[in-house]
Order: sequence, then structure tokens, then C-alpha cells
Amino acid sequence: MNQVDYLRVSLTDRCNFRCQYCMPEGAELNYLIKPQLLNDEELLTLIKEVFIPVGFTRFRLTGGEPLLRPGVVDLVRAIASLPQTQDIAMTTNGFLLAPIAQNLYDAGLKRINISLDSLDSQIFDAIIGNRGKGLWQQVWQGIQAAYSVGFDPLKLNVVVIPGVNDHEILDLAALTIEKQWHVRFIEFMPIGNGELFSDRGWVASAQLRQTISDRWGLTESQIPGNGPADIFQIPGAKGTLGFISQMSECFCDRCNRMRLSADGWLRPCLLNETGQIDLKTSLRDGVSTSQLQEQVKQLLTIKPEINFKQRDSGTINSYSRTMSQIGG
Repeated sequence: MNQVDYLRVSLTDRCNFRCQYCMPEGAELNYLIKPQLLNDEELLTLIKEVFIPVGFTRFRLTGGEPLLRPGVVDLVRAIASLPQTQDIAMTTNGFLLAPIAQNLYDAGLKRINISLDSLDSQIFDAIIGNRGKGLWQQVWQGIQAAYSVGFDPLKLNVVVIPGVNDHEILDLAALTIEKQWHVRFIEFMPIGNGELFSDRGWVASAQLRQTISDRWGLTESQIPGNGPADIFQIPGAKGTLGFISQMSECFCDRCNRMRLSADGWLRPCLLNETGQIDLKTSLRDGVSTSQLQEQVKQLLTIKPEINFKQRDSGTINSYSRTMSQIGG
């Protein structure tokens, strides 16, 4: 079991996109109101006085869409400036990124993942909920801005949905050839989108690797990864290809992370809430940070036994919340 030292921190459950795999069309979403969110002071208190003392040194800011959080640059700077912080990264849809990419980089954010599920603007618009034209171009500008200011690695996340964008695998993989971009193909999961998942299913990473290998060849990369992705490389390419195979392969034994939701719940697993802790309420009720440390330590001891699959049947646990609500 890897050391658990990586905390994914959701800054908001809101998003300016409504992607099919994250927030199903027509679903009613009850967004958190501001008093329900961890404020900056509370979040920094938890990071400094609870998470860092028990061994967390790497942080990823997520959402919803984290760039919707007011003062996000200042928050990045505050976390990056902590002497114990070894790494701070962000996952974003890139739509709001271009104007503040330099500010984020200067504040200490050096790694960024940007969702890019299609290179076709019409397919892209369909995936994100048909919210209008020109959205792909603005995301692409955000990617270019991140690249130009120096984000390295710059990762592009692709959720592969059969019959929607799986025909673009080679075009997306080709982005890694000339630039030091790292494309991550993610198997589609049934998280708050049961109807779509039942209709579409998922494509195994092994099948994607075979498709790419048939075109260019594929070798295991010597560039290490920080997460659950299996890393490969097209021979001679500057970037890498990662495959996150949560449906076809169980990588729970490699998991090194926990998730803190925007409303302060600490969860040990993306799809299993066993042992979850309501840190926000405890903090507001005056529970000492040393007591909260002990609660987190206890959760760390049982994390190796918490899996998102039912190992005896191989089926996925039922899960009603959307990815934006999880802070995945």
C-alpha cells in the first residue's frame, strides 16, 4: 500500500459546464450555498494543522470547476508557500484559464490537468451540454496559455465514451508527439450518470492501447506518474499517454489519495464513503485540530480495506452523487 500523502481538495461543487458524464442533462442539482462551503481560513487551517501534520504534502485543487472560486490565485499562493507543500496542482476545464494562467503559475501552481474530451467543437459542445458555440476555442486558448507560461507537465484528461468520442483516440494521442503534453485516457464510470452509462458502457484501456500501438507502436514510459495512470509513450514522442483503468483494473492497492469535498467531508475513496469525516462541522463546533488529526489518522489506518469495487462480485457500488459533488 502506498503512503497516502495526496489530498484532492474541491473548492466548489459548481461548474460552468454540464458534461454528460458528470452532470446528467435534466438532473436537478442542489448546489451548496456559501455558508456550507469551507471558507479560505477554514481550508488553510485544515491543511496546515490537520493534513500536513499527519503526512499530506501534495495537494490538487478540483471542483466542480475550481476557477469559479473567488480568490483562487491567493488560495494557491497560500498553499504553495507552506514549507511542507511538496506539490500543488489543479484540475480544470480550462474555460476561464487563459486570462489567469500566468497569475496561477506565478502563485506557485506548476502542474495542471485540463479536460479535453474532443477535438471536434460540435462533439465537444454536445458533451458539455450544448451550451453554445465557441466554447471549445476558449478551452483551447486556455491550454495554449498554460503551455506558453510554462506549466510542465501539462496534462489533458479525456473521458472516453463509446459512440461519442472514442473515434478520436488517435487524434488525441497525436497531441503528445510534437509537444510535451501528457494525454490521460480515463475509462467512463457510472458516477451519477447511470442512464448514460447503461446506454453507452465503457472502453477498456487495453483496447485503446492496442489501437494506438497498431498506429505508431507504444512503449512503457520512463517518465514516472504521480497517480493511478499506467504511463506509455509513442516512440519518439515528447509527451506521454496515460491510461486510468478504474473499470477494467482495480488499482486500489496503489491509491495514495483522499478527497476533501467543498463542504468539508473527508472521503477515503472516490466510490466508497466508508469512514467519511465531517471536518467542517467539527471545526466550527470547536473540536481541536489535534482531535481532528486523530480522526484522520484512524481513517488512514482503514483506508487499505476500502475499495470502490465489491471484490466478491466485481460489480460497481451504487452511487447517486455526481462527480462535481464528489470533487473527483
